[in-house]
Amino acid sequence: MNKSAPLSGLRILVVEDAFLVALDLSDELTDAGCDVVGPAPSVEQALEQIDGIELDGAVLDVNLQGERSFPLAEHLATRDVPFVFLTGYDSATIFPDQFRDSPRLSKPVDTRVLIEAVARFGEHKA
Repeated sequence: MNKSAPLSGLRILVVEDAFLVALDLSDELTDAGCDVVGPAPSVEQALEQIDGIELDGAVLDVNLQGERSFPLAEHLATRDVPFVFLTGYDSATIFPDQFRDSPRLSKPVDTRVLIEAVARFGEHKA
């Protein structure tokens, strides 16, 4: 792990069903110092991967091949794990009320914006 990286030491779950996008997100976060869990392409696989693992945050694609990531977001919220949604959709049309004000990034995600969003997870941890 690169100790001089801005996100050094943060354990971040990545949930994204598009293989190349998932690899890109994971690489960007790893380069910034994160310990990436995943990437997981579905809610079920994400839940399996985080069983017994402490997380500092998560990056969740909203639409996972027709499955929504909201049940995973609910699970993370019960564990007090912050998250940010990734979406190409209009938030007003697909987000349930409980997640309407949740942080979200539009796809395609700019690396700088992703790093800034994940850096806020470190503030949550402090």
